[in-house]
Parts: sequence; C-alpha cells; structure tokens
Amino acid sequence: MSTAGGPRRVFLHIGLPKTGTTYLQQVVWGNRERLREAGVLVPGFGHREHLWAALDLQERPRLARRHPDAPGAWQRLVDQASAHSGDVLLTHEFFCGASRAQAARAVASFPGAEVHLVVTARDAASVVSAGWQESVKNGSTVDLDSVMAGTAAGGPEFSMRTWDLAGVLERWTPDLPGERVHVLVMPGPGEPRDLHWRHFAEVLGVDPDAVDAPTEAANPALGIVQIETLRLVNRHLPSYSAHDRGVWIRGYLAEDLLARQPRERGGLPEHHLARFAELDRAAVEIVTDRGFHVLGDLSSLGVERGPGGAGRLPGTVTAEELLESASRLVADIVADVRASTGDVPPRTRGSH
Repeated sequence: MSTAGGPRRVFLHIGLPKTGTTYLQQVVWGNRERLREAGVLVPGFGHREHLWAALDLQERPRLARRHPDAPGAWQRLVDQASAHSGDVLLTHEFFCGASRAQAARAVASFPGAEVHLVVTARDAASVVSAGWQESVKNGSTVDLDSVMAGTAAGGPEFSMRTWDLAGVLERWTPDLPGERVHVLVMPGPGEPRDLHWRHFAEVLGVDPDAVDAPTEAANPALGIVQIETLRLVNRHLPSYSAHDRGVWIRGYLAEDLLARQPRERGGLPEHHLARFAELDRAAVEIVTDRGFHVLGDLSSLGVERGPGGAGRLPGTVTAEELLESASRLVADIVADVRASTGDVPPRTRGSH
C-alpha cells in the first residue's frame, strides 16, 4: 500500500530498445488524458522529459548540453509521482541501461508504493540488428562486427548493455518479487497489430479499447544498402547535437529520404548466431526461474524463430548499390533545397 498522498502503483517501463517501445509510447502520449481519467498518471511535460530522466538516473555527464532542464529530470518525475494518489507510469527504453545500483535507487524512490517493472522483449538477434541500425540512424559509423565485439555505437544505449535482456533483468529485478516483473514479448507475424498495446494495457489495468492506437508502424526500418549508405555519409558529417541528430540524420536523411528507397532487409553473419542463441537461452532461464509475469510467446525468444538471422549481410553490399542509393539521396536533397527557394512546390513526402 502507498503512503498517504503517494502513488498506489508505479509502473517503470524500461525498454528494451527496438521492442515496440516507440509504438507503445505513441499510444501513451497520444492518450495521456484518457489514461489519467482511467487512473494512470504519466508525469512530466512529454516524452523528452522521460528520456532526460532515464539519462539523469544514470548520472550521465554533460547532460545539460541536451537542455538546461535535463539535469534533475528524474527527481522532478519522482516528485510529481509522489504527489499523486493513483497509479503512475514512467516510460523510456533508455532506463534499461541503468546499473544495478541505479536501478535499485529508482525502485527505492517510491517508498510505500507497489513498484512494477515492465520490460518489452524480442529475440536477441532482432534486437541487436535493429539496435545497430538505429545507432546508424543516429549518426554512428560503427560497423556491426565492432558492435558485437563490444564497441558502443554512439553511447551506452546503443550497445550490448541495453540489448541483452538477461543482463537488464539481472540489474533491475533483485529488489522486486517475480509477479511485479512483467515481460511483454513483441507479437510475431500474423498476430494482431495492437496486441502489444493490449498486453501493456492489461499490465496497467486499463481498457485497451478506451484509447486510440496508431495503425502505421513507427520508426520505419531501412534496407541494408541504405544503412551502409548512411553509415558512409555519417563519416563526413560534422558533430551534431542530440537534437540535431534526431532532426537531420534520423528524421530527414534516414526516415524521410532513405526509408523511401527500395529496401532489402539486412541479416546477421552466421558466426554471431550461436551467441544470440545463448543470449536468448539466458533470458528465458531468468524469466522462468524467477517466475516473472509473461504476456506473449516466450518461446519466440530464440534465434530459430526470430527474424534477425535472415536477410542480406552488410558485407555483401556492392559499390554500385551504394552509388545508386547515394545518387537518389542527393537528387532528393537537391529537390528539397530547390523547393526551399520557393521556385517549385516541395516534393510529396512518401513518393519516389
């Protein structure tokens, strides 16, 4: 039970990255008032403050460079939650990068409340493949083999530290009973598009049909040729702030221009697959041994059924393919620059 004036339950949705978190956060932030009416407070001014709070909890240096208000974001959310007498939800996938001590501090920040951990999950091969792609979309030049060897691709949030489900669970769950750890496995092909949200809503104890859920996929994937093109472009870009990386590299180059090109899904080299299988086995073992609450198909946390192993390898992309992709990219950029002068209408987004 909560103390007087404090929250009844606190749900900490900590990721993992590339496990449908953007989709779920679109639902949450797009229906914030409806959730409040249903008894769940989402504190803070928006998604960005939860991002800041995740980094603030981890005591990241130079956090003020992101925004002067970023330092102290964690305590601000805690204070807002502590002033609320109902349920509270905090959500950002970067929370999963916290150390064991930082995770314990997060749980201990809500004395008297019933703290629940919500972890969205997917097979390791898919998480790493998509996570590496996301790092390139955020300006990284690190190749996949280097990431697998332990190199962070642009920060701790783009590394095996946050892509290893068992490691995240080991750091975050020592102080929580098994029934308060909820592992939501991403739906597979052929399952309802909104099943992930329905599982999330079940944990929160809200009616999944009382909110509007998006029908289009968030955070579109790039083809392997386009990822390799962007990785080369990133080598020639100057240093960008976190905000400008999001706007210009991820938003404009990746998700606007390159995402419109013909795409061929990337795959993972054969020599990495045994490691992914071991990561999945370790994750399933800790989930079952600790008796965590599972929604979805836990058996899909295996490379045999996961989509990450299939697809084209980065090393097979040819110079001719890179040239074609880069040529399309330059043509679209020139069209946008020309349109910015007012001489011609802007190109239609989503067209080739």
